[in-house]
Amino acid sequence: MSLCRRVVPVSEPMVLAEEVRKSFGPVEVLKGISLQVDPGQVLCVIGPSGSGKSTFVRCINHLEKIDGGRLLVDGHLVGYRRVGTKLHELRENEIAKRREDVGMVFQHFNLFPHMSVLENLIEAPTRVRKRPKAEAITSARTLLAQVGLSEKEKAYPAQLSGGQQQRVAIARALAMQPKLMLFDEPTSALDPELVGEVLDVMKQLAQGGMTMVVVTHEMGFAREVADELVFMDAGVVVEKGNPREVLANPQHERTRAFLSKVL
Repeated sequence: MSLCRRVVPVSEPMVLAEEVRKSFGPVEVLKGISLQVDPGQVLCVIGPSGSGKSTFVRCINHLEKIDGGRLLVDGHLVGYRRVGTKLHELRENEIAKRREDVGMVFQHFNLFPHMSVLENLIEAPTRVRKRPKAEAITSARTLLAQVGLSEKEKAYPAQLSGGQQQRVAIARALAMQPKLMLFDEPTSALDPELVGEVLDVMKQLAQGGMTMVVVTHEMGFAREVADELVFMDAGVVVEKGNPREVLANPQHERTRAFLSKVL
């Protein structure tokens, strides 16, 4: 069953990757990745460990610097500005400013352990966006209700389950009102019975029209929520297309081999 999605007018791509390359020492991890994500779309990226999918999503937020190609978010080069024919890396404060519009949720929750749930949510909006504290608290409480954790605002991360911590991490990213949400295997560190509660929150975001790039092993989620599914292996895009078609009838032998082990 497909989700009923809010229609978002399409302008320029939210994410545009053109022949993106990345190496760690002599190992080329990304070998010319070209992908496009339009506003309001959900792109799910699957593949075996070491395929480059997490590196790619980290490059979108300039947590990793690309070595070649072009990567743009909302029409802006990621981490660079063009002067004539040359690219110049932005200063760290300029990069941080660009990151304000991109939320990211990692495998591990990375919450501030010494802060309550509510304090975790208002930290960045008040310090970075300079929002009034009362306004940030009101917004944070709305987000906690959205992820089903209103009663946990005074709790500390150590008092929460893994699934609850990850839902707080999603709410914290949303507190910055991002244009784009990146998820790097957000359920892989969770006990199986806690996975569903996090996926439910992500489905709600998709229904609301949030643009999302999701690295995941949850094939059911990809089938139901994604507009496009990408299978990566050894640093290249092996296959991409409608998730239901790719999962039911993969065209590439490497895709078939991978899916035979995970479905």
